[in-house]
Amino acid sequence: MKPLVVASLLALTAGCPNLPAASSPRPNPDGGSVLSIDHYVRVKSTAPSMNGQFAQIYVRERAAERNRQGGSAGVVLFVHGAGTPAEVAFDVSFPGYSWMAYLANAGFDVFSMDVEGYGRSTRPTVMNDPGNLAPAQQAQFVPGLLAGPTAPSFQGSATTIESDWNDIGAVVTYLRSARQVERVNLVGWSQGGPRAGGYAAQHPEQVQRLVLLAPAYQRAGRATPPAPRPDTVVFNTQNQKEFEANWDRQVGCVDQYDRAVSAAVWTDMLASDPIGRTWGTGVRRAPTVPSWGWNQAVVSKNQTPTLMIAGVFDQQVPPARVRELYEDLGAADKVFIELACSSHNALWERNHLQLFQASLEWFQHGTVNGARNGRLKLGDETVSKRAE
Repeated sequence: MKPLVVASLLALTAGCPNLPAASSPRPNPDGGSVLSIDHYVRVKSTAPSMNGQFAQIYVRERAAERNRQGGSAGVVLFVHGAGTPAEVAFDVSFPGYSWMAYLANAGFDVFSMDVEGYGRSTRPTVMNDPGNLAPAQQAQFVPGLLAGPTAPSFQGSATTIESDWNDIGAVVTYLRSARQVERVNLVGWSQGGPRAGGYAAQHPEQVQRLVLLAPAYQRAGRATPPAPRPDTVVFNTQNQKEFEANWDRQVGCVDQYDRAVSAAVWTDMLASDPIGRTWGTGVRRAPTVPSWGWNQAVVSKNQTPTLMIAGVFDQQVPPARVRELYEDLGAADKVFIELACSSHNALWERNHLQLFQASLEWFQHGTVNGARNGRLKLGDETVSKRAE
């Protein structure tokens, strides 16, 4: 497996002068000797708001210096969910909580990506107009809004699950070529489930193994795109108060998460959105993404070895939905974990290391606690007394 070379990235960005190539490798305090490197992959967009235009997909790499000389354990690509960009979700700056650095320290070449509309990837310009928010959210950001909501400047969805798959395909193609591997491993969180899982179902020859945290699975979901609707809300926002309230409603154990970690996540979130952080007290923006094509009929044919994890207190993607995915998945190698004292944000909570360790064993050996198939309960409840 060859190290990634900046020259190949420059070839991808040729002819598009607004695309930076890659930053110089820089140490990250969470990863010790694990380097953090920024890349941008050029893609021809299929998003409805940008169809046919070229976009840049932000890709963050975490790699141990020793692995850049060869001998990597493999390639892992993280795919984010509906609201939080990948570099915040999987590489949060709080020490000890970077999932990416954890796997990189174990010998993997680790990457994350933001699909269009998120983080440092190209955002459709329609997301810069507060008039494209739902009326209730518009009032927060449109000065002097007295005569009712403003008319949207764009109608329909800015991006879709299909355009997300197109972005993932561009990054996977790039990594397979740059690292000279046939297959990569994928990690998806929340809406990253249909993003990464849907891509794996369409391209099983390119995916070695899957890890899905709280995957947003719809057993009876649509097989085909819904008809376009002019009243579709283009994008949404979330402020810190809303972020914290959504997390707190999913707490079932004392000391389930550290408030300092929450603060670090939010700081990183605002840093990833230079426009959103100027709105009101600061918000993160995300497109509303129609999803289809990852239902029972699709996953029943999928043979990709898959590890699924659900936080027992998750109220965004309840564990029952993840159990349905486990039951429906056609793969012989599949493990479902219920993670104690954990919410939808399990990767930022006290039991996150059990999650990280399970993913590492899955990528290394295709097992969790030695098992290739079955349901497990993990997570330390002894350090966190059950809330009254």
